[in-house]
Amino acid sequence: MRHIYLDNNATTHLHPEVLEAMLPYLGEIYGNASSIHWFGQEARRAIDLARERVADFLGGSTDEIVFTSGGTEADNQALIGIADLIGKPGSRIITTTVEHQAVLNSCRHLESKGFRVTYVPVDGLGRIDLQAFADSIDDDVILASVMLANNEVGTIQPIREAAQIARSKGILFHTDAVQAAGRIPLDVRELGVDLLSLSAHKLHGPKGCGALFVRSAIPRPVLVHGGHHERRMRAGTENVPAIVGFGQACQLAGSRIEEHSRLTASLRNRLEKGILDRLSHVRVNGCREHRLANTLNVSFEGVDGQMLAMNLDLMGIAVSTGSACQSDAMEPSYVLSAMGCSEGVATSCIRFSLGIDNTVEEVDLVLDALTNLMEGLRH
Repeated sequence: MRHIYLDNNATTHLHPEVLEAMLPYLGEIYGNASSIHWFGQEARRAIDLARERVADFLGGSTDEIVFTSGGTEADNQALIGIADLIGKPGSRIITTTVEHQAVLNSCRHLESKGFRVTYVPVDGLGRIDLQAFADSIDDDVILASVMLANNEVGTIQPIREAAQIARSKGILFHTDAVQAAGRIPLDVRELGVDLLSLSAHKLHGPKGCGALFVRSAIPRPVLVHGGHHERRMRAGTENVPAIVGFGQACQLAGSRIEEHSRLTASLRNRLEKGILDRLSHVRVNGCREHRLANTLNVSFEGVDGQMLAMNLDLMGIAVSTGSACQSDAMEPSYVLSAMGCSEGVATSCIRFSLGIDNTVEEVDLVLDALTNLMEGLRH
């Protein structure tokens, strides 16, 4: 059976050049990067180079990059670490109703510790109201966290404007850029953010590695305590092979963002047009003006999204109904629900997320499969 992978927002394949860069550090170069001997210093030089590549990818400096185990840890470090540093019970944090669970559950944890959290709503396209965001800030707010691009519908938030509002009111601003990295250009200076989260496996790097950008002028949040690793900001022996792969992935992604965007947008538009032309009672979810080029979220009226995804899987086509972190939850998409969608719309959605390796032929095969499946499933 031919397999077609359209779930790149869940994870991407490991790029061959990334694997090649990692291999020496899975074998002969095995030293602990904190050791002073030759073996350790070889590993340290590799980490330093990777840190330079991640910093260049973001437009930051090397002393502002902290390696983590992934985007989830980076989000936790940003929110919980900052709350521990400068907050107290009663302090407020502002976020949105459509954040990744790594942010939402960090906020819920802080609420259990006495912090207060304001969840700014989004409109029917998944975008926050900047005026509502500004109005929610008072003297008790210490941090705001707004994702750059949504992982389910691809909607891109007005992060630059939100960060400007936060800065004008003297509060720190974090953005979860995990889904945006490698798909739109990132420049932390231009965005004006204080903290930014990344994950390697979303841009053809290895799983189990990520990074948190921490602007040099702000307090340094700590989540994992122990030794003096990562400038005392994240204790634990560094995962050298994964960090090397992450650096290589960032270098590759930065050099081909325009190509990636152009190709995936063309395929996404072909898939979207084909669905709308061939099938009735379908709805495209999210903001079609401000969204990731590779992401298409569609609700198929009268069809259970999980059932459709499973039937497509039996035909060799990998899609999802939303975030992979929520795949075991038999509930409507909380993102679509927050956007005001009915339960029927939120339970009948499919997320197609394309990658650089997908082809026109694959898109046409998916359209044929959807056309063949829909009548039977609706019946």
